[in-house]
Amino acid sequence: MSSKLKVGILGATGAVGQRFISLLDNHPWFEVEVLAASERSSGKKYADAANWILKGDIPEYARDLKVVGAEPKDCGKVDLVFSALPSAIAAETERKFLDAGYFISSNSASFRMHSDVPLVIPEVNPEHLKLLETQKWKGRIVTNPNCSAIQLVIALKPLQDKFGLEKVSVTTMQALSGAGYPGVPSLAIISNVIPYIENEEEKIETEPLKILGKLDGNKVKDETFAISASCNRVAVQDGHFESVSVKLKKPATVHEIEKCLSEFRGAPQELKLPTAPEKPIIVRKEKDRPQPSKDLADMAIVVGRVREDKVLGFKFNVLGHNTIRGAAGAAVLNAELLKAKGYL
Repeated sequence: MSSKLKVGILGATGAVGQRFISLLDNHPWFEVEVLAASERSSGKKYADAANWILKGDIPEYARDLKVVGAEPKDCGKVDLVFSALPSAIAAETERKFLDAGYFISSNSASFRMHSDVPLVIPEVNPEHLKLLETQKWKGRIVTNPNCSAIQLVIALKPLQDKFGLEKVSVTTMQALSGAGYPGVPSLAIISNVIPYIENEEEKIETEPLKILGKLDGNKVKDETFAISASCNRVAVQDGHFESVSVKLKKPATVHEIEKCLSEFRGAPQELKLPTAPEKPIIVRKEKDRPQPSKDLADMAIVVGRVREDKVLGFKFNVLGHNTIRGAAGAAVLNAELLKAKGYL
């Protein structure tokens, strides 16, 4: 009999759901028992219901699993459900699962900014899991941030701790896979940049302040430094790229910033969580790196071109995998942290 925790995936046939299925293949702690999706997929074998868009084949364990409806009555008894639900239906569906007593690790934005819901990046704010103890539902929910906010905050955290932050300006160049599948029409993106992604700038300007805030009793006191974000969709398949400028509270040098970023570690590394990268931040010193085609990592972010900035003080580039570190991988790492900390 397996000693692994039994988990389900809500929204299993979609792009992020497929990432969950791939990442959980042979996971040492979790075993997928339930794949849930829309009514049109319910009752089918997963291999028949899903239009598999990832490289390689559907993992063998998932191929013959019968897809069920995304309702608590259909999902049975599992220790945790991962939510890859689209935002349009996530709030209502996740609430049903909370009322039914399920523990949720969600990639959806629906509950991120609720005052009693931990918005967690395990390397950054694992202590925020204490908010779970204040939740009033029968179940519990932890969320991971917006895909672009995750890589930004991982880069900002060591700088905040060592030097303090006064202002942050970020311009994103976001990959097509961030729009889901089939995503942006080819005629709209070929030879083009789309300078607007709905709700993205608002998320990047608010979510980091909660994540980097301090736990004060039963609530988080948000950080107060200013963040300005401009978001663009570009013709790259995977990998969100960001140009970041920061104003620090304390003096620093380029070398000190690079060293601070490169040496950064957090709870996942200390606990040796299965999905955690050995180094959360990879620093590249070449003049033309990082690049999505050369440097994209699964769970680590890549920082390069750290240099002085005449307006705010310092600037650098950040690259992260938007559907792994920025979505499914983030939720899996949160679940591993929950287990390591005794919440599961």
